[in-house]
Amino acid sequence: MRVVVQRVSHASCTIDGQVTGSIQEGFLILVGFAPDDTQTIVDKIIHKIINLRVFEDENGKMNLSMQTIGGAILSISQFTLYANCKKGNRPSFVKAAKPDLAIPLYDYFNQAMQAQGIHVETGVFGADMKIDLCNDGPVTIVLDSEEICK
Repeated sequence: MRVVVQRVSHASCTIDGQVTGSIQEGFLILVGFAPDDTQTIVDKIIHKIINLRVFEDENGKMNLSMQTIGGAILSISQFTLYANCKKGNRPSFVKAAKPDLAIPLYDYFNQAMQAQGIHVETGVFGADMKIDLCNDGPVTIVLDSEEICK
């Protein structure tokens, strides 16, 4: 599982001219799954995300988590996080999970974060989405289950 976590002052997802998800302060999360990912792996990544201390405290230090500030998440499925560009110029996506595995894991990811009390907005799996955001900082962190779950 790979996620790109961007601290944002606002973010939204639009599909065919309709906004499907919109947040103010929080995280825009791009999330991709590999064929061997499980709910256990998803739970470990969620724990890391909701406890990331990347929001500024009263002294201007990145010391607060999203739960502490009451932030929200805009979650966007992103199989291209598993692009392999080793050969040639056209990426291969063979290391990305197929939809029959990725869709249930994506749904679980979003529901499990909501169960933690986080407000979650989403895009639509597999749709042509337009994402608008203001990356605050900018703060962008890449989390990979191969590093976190070892």
